[in-house]
Amino acid sequence: MKRLAGLSALALIISSTSGCAWLWGPEGYFRDRGSDYLDSKQTPAMQLPPDVATGKRLDPLLPIPRNVADSTAKGEFEVPRPQPLQAAASASDYSLQKTGDSSWVMAQHAPAEVWPVALQFFQDNGFRIDAQRPQTGEFTTAWQRSDELSTAMGKRLAVGDNETRVRVRIEPGVQRNTSEVYVVSAQRPAGSTANVDFTPRSVNTGVDAALVDEMLSSMSRSAEKGGSVSLLAARDFDTPNRVSLSQDGSGNPVLNVGEDLDRAWSSVGRALERGDWRVEDINRSLGLYYINLAEKAEKKGDEPGFFGSLFGSKPTKAEIETRAVRYQVRLSKVGDSVQVTVEKDINTVAPADVARRVLGVIQDNLG
Repeated sequence: MKRLAGLSALALIISSTSGCAWLWGPEGYFRDRGSDYLDSKQTPAMQLPPDVATGKRLDPLLPIPRNVADSTAKGEFEVPRPQPLQAAASASDYSLQKTGDSSWVMAQHAPAEVWPVALQFFQDNGFRIDAQRPQTGEFTTAWQRSDELSTAMGKRLAVGDNETRVRVRIEPGVQRNTSEVYVVSAQRPAGSTANVDFTPRSVNTGVDAALVDEMLSSMSRSAEKGGSVSLLAARDFDTPNRVSLSQDGSGNPVLNVGEDLDRAWSSVGRALERGDWRVEDINRSLGLYYINLAEKAEKKGDEPGFFGSLFGSKPTKAEIETRAVRYQVRLSKVGDSVQVTVEKDINTVAPADVARRVLGVIQDNLG
């Protein structure tokens, strides 16, 4: 019946496209209402009774501009074209964030895209990379004196005879596809072999602030020039270094991911998005992804067109609920790794074959 109704509606539209003023004419149902506001009239302001006391001024919520309610306006009003946006008014890809003495860079890109840009900045300024850990979003530089760095960077840091090393940490931002870049430095006397650990919070605030400022300027210049992201360098970012599919004590399939919970959450989320099912909801505080195996993953550009909607190709909410096959994917911190399991609900584990299929797809997509 739905398809028949769609065909009838289409036939009606095609047969009535010519000469149907009641639809498209000046007084038709689908007429252009762009100039209706020119006929708007200002009504008197609301008056309160004299015996009602109020300390708040009553202003109109939607006042009509003076140049609109003009009796001299004749004919159809033509909406002016918008002025081009000024480049200075656009939001930058990179911005500086501060809290007290701490500062960091906020990037409007995913961590995997920011990783090679941050790495390139330090290499261009003479820093030697001592260790890289893409799985945790960190890299550290070797101990170096100021005269071993680029001239501009050496003058900017001005650490005297001390040696400096830097740790850079790139974390997923609060909003999707954003990143936060933190820099912490450590110092020791030149020639010393002492092992000076990095502190959780910045203690060399002047050095760290200078590094953040220079990094922000470099990243912003790269974005303005249309700098591209090295996909080869970002290929292994956030990819777990150890992933294994096993069983727990009860024989239920378990996927072990060798990384911290924050990294596992983001990497498993991307793996689920690449799967063939739909992620309907998430609960970050509980470590849960809610999936529906009966629905295909939502891809950009998958919205049905005019004729697809007309002929009822998009399922209704009732149809989706009738055929839904819902499970939840849970991430749990266990020791130094994260365990990924599949449940029917909080009290019921998923059937072994279903859990093994879902976890197998996640494992394949984590690489």
